[in-house]
Amino acid sequence: MFITDPWFYLTAIPAVLVYGIGKGGLGGALGIIAVPLMALAVSPTQAAAILLPTLCVMDVFAVRQHYKSADYTVIKRMLPGSLLGILFAGLFLSITPEAGLKLLIGGLSLLFCIQYMLQRGTRQHPAGLVAAWWWSTLGGFSSTAIHAGGGPVSIYLLPLRLEKVTLVATMAVLFAVINLVKLIPYAMIGGFDTTNLMTALLLTPLAPVGVYIGIWLLHRVSQDWVYRLCYLFLFISGLKLSIDGVSVF
Repeated sequence: MFITDPWFYLTAIPAVLVYGIGKGGLGGALGIIAVPLMALAVSPTQAAAILLPTLCVMDVFAVRQHYKSADYTVIKRMLPGSLLGILFAGLFLSITPEAGLKLLIGGLSLLFCIQYMLQRGTRQHPAGLVAAWWWSTLGGFSSTAIHAGGGPVSIYLLPLRLEKVTLVATMAVLFAVINLVKLIPYAMIGGFDTTNLMTALLLTPLAPVGVYIGIWLLHRVSQDWVYRLCYLFLFISGLKLSIDGVSVF
């Protein structure tokens, strides 16, 4: 049986489309809004579990489009830290109550908004191997917790000044691997019950739609305004989740 609450789909449909658009052409950090938005209707754990199979479908289309343009040297540099972050998050999610997850998701959401505001207009310099491990570990953790690894990963990738298509392609391939590995901890905590899987199946047709919209927009739309709107919505939803989490205590 799938979720029948209309409010859930009012949050889930735009969340899936926005995530797909980010994967297709406007940068992985765009998907940061998805779980906080869906968590306004269902628990954060359920929102993340429903979204993950749909993300794996998105990865198929995004990687098929971009894999030839990816920088695999960068991917190899970031993958060990990403896997370590997934391990840490898997342990964390298995022992954290729902109120704690709301605080985590709300806090990370607000943190990413602050990070976005502080880094706008600043000159960034390429970082070394230690930074690659640090930001990729944080990316793997936040990707597992709230499917929002694009923010930390971007902190490392953007100063490399990769060509726009190479940047999008590199993130597409990296997160395709991360999402496949994330299936393990989500299965272990029981995230893939019948309701979640059937609901994910209903949302899956939106996956290629979002990806191909992103591909179409890649050479046509300024990313700046898209990110401004998404971070505004992220701030609102993050603030709401933080308040909900605090109110339990």
